[in-house]
This record gives sequence, structure tokens and C-alpha cells, in this order.
Amino acid sequence: MTRNIHYAVAAVAAAFFSGMAADACAQTPDDALRASWFIPGGSARSTAVGGAIGALGGDISAANVNPAGIGLYKTREVVLSPGFVFNNTRSNYRDSSTKINKTGFAYGPIGIVLGTPQGRRSNWTSSAFALTVTQLASYNKRVSYAGYNNYSTFAEQFVEELLADGADTLAAENNYINGSSLAYRTYLIDNRRDGNGNIIGYKPLPTPATGLYQEYDANTRGGLHEINLAFAGNQNDKFYIGGSVGIPILSYHRDLYFKESDASGNTNNDFNYTEYRETFKSSGVGLNAKLGVIYKPKDFIRLGLAFHTPSILSFKDELRASMKTDTEGYYPGGALFESSDRLNDGQAITRKYNQVTPYRIIASGAYVFREVENTRRQRAFISADIEYINHRGSRYSTSEDDDPGLKAYYKMANEAIKGYLKNAFNFRLGGELKFDPVMFRLGAAYYGSPYQDKELKASRLVTSAGVGYRNHGMFIDLTYALSWNKDANFPYRLNGQANTFAMERNNRGNLVMTVGFKI
Repeated sequence: MTRNIHYAVAAVAAAFFSGMAADACAQTPDDALRASWFIPGGSARSTAVGGAIGALGGDISAANVNPAGIGLYKTREVVLSPGFVFNNTRSNYRDSSTKINKTGFAYGPIGIVLGTPQGRRSNWTSSAFALTVTQLASYNKRVSYAGYNNYSTFAEQFVEELLADGADTLAAENNYINGSSLAYRTYLIDNRRDGNGNIIGYKPLPTPATGLYQEYDANTRGGLHEINLAFAGNQNDKFYIGGSVGIPILSYHRDLYFKESDASGNTNNDFNYTEYRETFKSSGVGLNAKLGVIYKPKDFIRLGLAFHTPSILSFKDELRASMKTDTEGYYPGGALFESSDRLNDGQAITRKYNQVTPYRIIASGAYVFREVENTRRQRAFISADIEYINHRGSRYSTSEDDDPGLKAYYKMANEAIKGYLKNAFNFRLGGELKFDPVMFRLGAAYYGSPYQDKELKASRLVTSAGVGYRNHGMFIDLTYALSWNKDANFPYRLNGQANTFAMERNNRGNLVMTVGFKI
């Protein structure tokens, strides 16, 4: 699929790899979504009802959604939530479809909740404290596709980069060690000369008009985890208020392979193939807070409201890249190889920076059938959450305050985010039927697209079902959730002409079991 997308993403990348920060790892609007656009992990009970627990509470996952829900606890509980993720990704690129599977371990909340009834002299009925560790997002995924392209070439991005920066040949050879310098040194791109032999720019060796076959494979792993300390109070079993402090920890690893081959059949057109390999690692840690309330205007109605502050994260990225190019007779010595390690004294390219993620507002409502204090006598509930997230509020900043070039780059990156992303609504709905001691649950959720461009039809739909058993101070819940995700994947980006991308459809199965014990 091809689209003339000229948002500032490509310009940002070009600026970042230019003289202002040529040895660094670029952060783009797509990278900003890694810490904000995901289907949050939860307990088996929470997952089974679509994650709609903002007004329900009484579940350890409330610490990550609406911490006021911890206030419904009056006893002590230990919880474990192991799980598995099953990924099935189908990509369509240039009318060619590719399917690939990947399975990985995941986990929901693991932790302890300490509920304590208050004395008669207190204005509070009870209070509760929770310590949890949760995997909010899993990055275990593989995307692979291939297709015939006669619109553009992988090499053009490097020509754009050098021309935009006005780079001379010395800079082209040495200053862009994870991209353009590799292309220049392996003759994927070369000097453009006028009739007198003077260098007037740069040119790509591949010719899109005669046809190119492109292959893309990206294997990612890691996750977004959060340590959460939550406290909540319960006033007369009618009003609950709570807050939490979270420590998000992000780990992301991507192995990328891209190959472009001449599809013309001509063995004398100065291009045979190029291969690009990249290993990218990103790790970060930060801080956030959550505040929430739950109110019961009637015994059977619960209303909730929660606010999640932005997370402030500090990152360190590492990147290694290499390129191998065969230009047939253009360079008669055979295929040439170059790597960022050879140009950087064997060291990975590193960059430290900060990111502020979007804030979230969650409004919730629940209706509990036969609402009584003894939860064993309750018969059913239905619950819903509406979540607003300001994706356009994501922003980057440099950790190196004395570098004006980096400050200029991050200012450009933040403007690109505002032009590329949009704020979005997420919707979650679920319910439970209880036949004590067994419970049956169903749920669904919809996560809206964060992209302004309507052709980037990205959204996420989740359906879930689960069963639970509670008796004699212990419980066990089992849930399977299936999500349908749509997204766009760009093998490379060009700023001066049409971009081509793969439409990605990912079906993800999530099997989670939660076991808890009263202590």
C-alpha cells in the first residue's frame, strides 16, 4: 500500500541523524506509543470483564486502574497471575500477504493486599494497602512481510538525509554511522556528478522503476512492567478514595532485518541487493501517580473516577547496525560490508533521554445485582469504563542540557508528535454471573486509533471470557482474551515522496490464571 504521507516523522529522523546528532538513536512519534498505546494486563478476573473494573474494585488490578477499588478489601490476600501470550500476525505489503506466529510468557498482577477494619471511633470503616508488580504490556511479537515495489527504494532515505543536511563527502562517509554512512561506504548510494565531473549531490543505485523485491522481518521482545504502591480508605461502605505511586520499568529489544533485491533480471544495472541488519535495545525507568474515587449513590450502583498522571521516564537506548551491498559491476570487488561497530570503535551507538507519557482519565460505572456486604450473596454485575488518553501530550527531552542540537531535535520531535498523533477514547465493558462458589464472566474492549491519518486504520478490539472459583479463603480464576489489532508498519520513511507501508493485522490470545489466598 502506498500513501503520500508527509508528516514530520521522516524530517525528524533526518534531522536527528544530521550534524545535530549524527551518532544517536532517533526517537519518533511511533516510539512514543510504545509506553502509552497498549492493552493493559490485569488479573484473570479483570481481563475476563474486559478490564472494566474502575467502579468495581475488590480486585488487585484496581491498583493500576482506580486505586480507590483497593478500599473494598477488609481482609489480607496474596495473589499470583501467570499467563501466556499467543501472537498471530498477518501483514499485507504490496498485495503480498505473510503470516507468522510467536508465543511467549506473560504475567498479570503479583502482590499482596492488606485490608484492615478500623475501630468504631474512626470516621473510616476500613483501609487497605497494596504492593503489586504487573506486566502492563508485552512486546513479544514478530512481523514479517515481503513484496514487489516499483515506487521507491530503501536507498532514497539516505540520499534525502544527506541532501537535507548539505553533507559533504567526508561527512557522508563518517558522520551517519547507523545509516547513511553505511549506505555510502557500501555504494548503495554514491556521488552525483555534473557533466564536468563535479559532485553536485548524491544518488541511489537501485532503480525502483525496473522493480525491486523487498523483505522485512522484525522480532521484538520485552515488556512494560510497573511496581505499584497503593493505599485506599473506605467510609461507611459508600465512599472510597485511594491513591498509588507507580514505578514503570520498560525493556524493549528489536532485531531487524531488511533486504532489497533487483527484480528486473538485468545483471548489468549496477545493483544486485542490499541487506540491512539492526539490533536496538531500549531500557527505561520512571515514576507516576494515580488518584481515584468510588461512590455508591445507591446500594446497587457504583460510580468511579480516576486520574493517571503522566509517567516521567528516563531512557537509555543502544543501537548496532550493519549493511552489505552488492552493486554488480559498479564496484567490481564484489559485495561490500560495513557496520556501526567498525565506525564507532566497537561500541554501540547510545543515547540517554527523557520521555513524558500521556495522562489518562477513566470514568466508570457498575450495577451490582443483589448488592450486599457479603459478596458471596451477590448474584451478578455489569460494569463499564470510558478512558480518555491524550496521545498528543507525549513529549521527549534531552538528558544532556548542554547540547543545543539535541534540544532543537527534541523540540522538532515533539511538534511531530502533535501533528502525527491524536487523543483517543478507549471503551471497556464486562459482566459476571455468580453461582456460588463458581462465577462466569464475559467482556469486551475497544481501543481507539492514536493516529491522525485516517488511512492508518489502527485500532484494537478485545473479547474475553473466564471462569472463577472461590471457597474457603482461596480463589482461582482462568481467562482467555482474544484481541484483534490493526496497525501500519513502515519499512522505511521518505519525506519527499510517497511512502509505502504494510497493513498489519495481529490476533493476540492471552491466557491468564490468577490464584489468591487469604492470609
